[in-house]
Amino acid sequence: MKKITACIDGSALSTSVCDAAAWASKQLNVPLKLLHVLEKTNIPAREDFSGAIGLGSREHLLDELVELDAQRGKIALEHGKHMLEDAEARVREHGVDQVEKQQRHGDLLESLQDLQDENRIFVLGRLGEGHDLNSGAIGAHIERVVRGIQTPLLLNIGEFSAPQNFMIAYDGSQTAQDALKRFADSPLLKGIKGHIVMVGSDKEQATLDNAVDTLKQNGLDIEGHLLNGDVLDALDAFKQNHKIELMVMGAYGHTRLREFFVGSNTSKMIASSKIPLLVLR
Repeated sequence: MKKITACIDGSALSTSVCDAAAWASKQLNVPLKLLHVLEKTNIPAREDFSGAIGLGSREHLLDELVELDAQRGKIALEHGKHMLEDAEARVREHGVDQVEKQQRHGDLLESLQDLQDENRIFVLGRLGEGHDLNSGAIGAHIERVVRGIQTPLLLNIGEFSAPQNFMIAYDGSQTAQDALKRFADSPLLKGIKGHIVMVGSDKEQATLDNAVDTLKQNGLDIEGHLLNGDVLDALDAFKQNHKIELMVMGAYGHTRLREFFVGSNTSKMIASSKIPLLVLR
């Protein structure tokens, strides 16, 4: 059975990642995996120091650096185990029974790519350990993950609570229609009030109506909205006016929304969002 995977690190967002992952696990009735990835150290191997910093006869310093690096690795490993134990306790408090923990060494994106076949949603924080949550930035890994993962991503911004409504940004392309059908089959957001929003001209009303019908036929409580104007401004205004609690977005076709989501505005949207984002690929 495919599962939800929550990416845990030492950041302040790890708690909300646990909460969001627990919610998704219960909504989909699937197991939850807690994943901690130990990134590769930036300290070069011992032999790489020779000549590079001119230590000469003071090679014992190299040994000390290598030893310190080894000790740091052990501490990071132990710290990660404690984080996973705390995360497990958190998701069990939410009523999740099927929980497993995993630590991996390596690159986060590569680790997630390896786990895609067994996973339904990856849950991550917008910022990793050591970042200021109020900085309006996104973690260095997030854009790589958004571009490199084909599995839906649930990105958390701050405290998470079960959403009472959601909003889908839609462009009507064939890719978007395919993504919408896969999304419609999922029970993740069933029972929650939804809005599907297009930014375009009146001639796109029929496309929007078809999307609404597709979602309604699959049991979703959904309303369609056709907006005009700048994509970013229109979506942001709608989100504010309707007090949206979860944004669903994706990389769709060759339209203004694709330019919006695939281009640099993707990062801007993630960085500026005050609510969780479900990114469909």
